[in-house]
Amino acid sequence: MKIYINRKPKTGPWGGGAKTVNKLVDHLTHFGHSVVYRLERGIDVIFCIDPRPNDYGENYHHLLQYKKRNSIKIIQRVGDVGTHGKPELTEYVKFCLDKSDFFIFPSEWAKEKIQFEGKNCSVIHNAPQEDFYNHRGGKTDISKKPKIITHHWSTNPKKGFDLYEQFDVYCRETGEYEFYYMGQVPPGVMFVNYHPPVDVAQLSYGLPKFDIYLTASEDEAGANHVLEALACGLPVVYRSSGGSIVNYCKKYGLEYSTFDELISSIKKVVDDYSTYKNEVLRYKRTNIEVVSKYYDIIQQVG
Repeated sequence: MKIYINRKPKTGPWGGGAKTVNKLVDHLTHFGHSVVYRLERGIDVIFCIDPRPNDYGENYHHLLQYKKRNSIKIIQRVGDVGTHGKPELTEYVKFCLDKSDFFIFPSEWAKEKIQFEGKNCSVIHNAPQEDFYNHRGGKTDISKKPKIITHHWSTNPKKGFDLYEQFDVYCRETGEYEFYYMGQVPPGVMFVNYHPPVDVAQLSYGLPKFDIYLTASEDEAGANHVLEALACGLPVVYRSSGGSIVNYCKKYGLEYSTFDELISSIKKVVDDYSTYKNEVLRYKRTNIEVVSKYYDIIQQVG
């Protein structure tokens, strides 16, 4: 088959959605299918990653016109429902709900948030690249001074920078923990221990050196940063308003709603670290499994 994907593969420190596209393209070409990124003759199925315009200015309306002219089907992966300050994307996704032929949601939360009630869908949780398991250790003891990390390649306020700054001050004043922030930061935001974005090889090597992963991100449709932490063997302390993060991490850490609860949850994980660590080490999913499910859907729908 010739499959059109409306986002091109990317390299470097991009989010998990880009990594999933890369893996899906590899999987499709491995099994002899042709993948194109512009609307052209002979396409058998459209796989929509994002309804907004791509590098060639092709948006969902163009996909819909092509579908009608050529009697083919659209599979839509709803990786973002616009909750991070993109209300126009929320409306765009809702516009698509009775027009695409099949939907893939990365979490139960995303499906509920967009109020999708049809049966032509599947909830397939995101999963990390297999590279993130390369340096995962089996040790269940914690550092004398616990080391806590988070990482974001986006500066969107919904990532929770206010809480990260508050926790950074707490660590500096109490000396209880070492907190590290890796990634992009908004103007004026500074951390005692900071590292700019890195590629997958460096990230998968660095994360296992820490004890606990902290996320303050909210309303995530398919949060990949926590999955990378799980693959590296880190228990996760996460916000109860994290969206998909709650779906992904409820077995592998503790949640919080307020800053006081954040501190309390971290202390609970520290005090019973081996229990949380052993549970996380049971997590073994990779995005190979995810794209295999996508592939099966493409075969069935196309």
